[in-house]
Amino acid sequence: MHDGHEDEMPAEGLVVRKRRKGIYILPNLFTLAALFGGFYGMVMAMNGRFDLAAIGVFSAMVLDSLDGRVARMTNTQSAFGEQMDSLSDMVSFGAAPALIAYEWALKGLGRWGWIAAFVYCACAALRLARFNVNTGVVDKRYFQGLPSPAAAALVTGFIWIMTEQSTYKPYEVAWVMFGVALYAGLTMVTNVPFYSFKDIQMKKSVPFAVIVLIALGIAVINIHPPFVLFAVFVVYGLSGYAVYGWRKARGQRASMISTSTDEPEESGLHR
Repeated sequence: MHDGHEDEMPAEGLVVRKRRKGIYILPNLFTLAALFGGFYGMVMAMNGRFDLAAIGVFSAMVLDSLDGRVARMTNTQSAFGEQMDSLSDMVSFGAAPALIAYEWALKGLGRWGWIAAFVYCACAALRLARFNVNTGVVDKRYFQGLPSPAAAALVTGFIWIMTEQSTYKPYEVAWVMFGVALYAGLTMVTNVPFYSFKDIQMKKSVPFAVIVLIALGIAVINIHPPFVLFAVFVVYGLSGYAVYGWRKARGQRASMISTSTDEPEESGLHR
């Protein structure tokens, strides 16, 4: 007996199978390596090796700057990779610097110490969340607020140079560490513009002099890596306020947000 529905059955050999979703290995390897750098920094801080802890965070910065570029160059961008990168950043540039700073000097300040560490960690989370939802409305040439890797470089860079020179004990500069942590944390959630370097095209040819300058820069960094790197990020950490003041003085709009009012509500910052 036929019920008249045999025409609705799929023909043999024409069954369509769903393609399994995969994960791109190459960019996520860099992201996992950056995550390991932050984790390594926390482990070294708990073991009292604060110089290695700082190196771990700086290594995470280098690897974090590569994963996105590798994904774009190999056309392996994915929503999974974006989320993975953001979670990795929270560990390496949010939780790790806060814990390292607390273990190094802030612990001696009692409740003020863990408050400063928490403020930094919370501001890193807020900065990353705001970055994720504002990617479509922010001027690509600038970051809105200090990027979390640069903030982490300020915190761990200060610890690195203090550890290297051994002139001051951690408890002697605890309040300086307190100020650096608060400055780095709060600057992440400001509306101050920081140049992103994203308009630099790596695939374009450059004059020979540019390669020479890069070589000189590498040589200068090798003179004393902790001091030079910290100095570079101090200049960068102040540059946003200089740009902000310059734009305000010229009557230009200082906000890097376009006129969109997508969530989260940022209309109060369109000035």
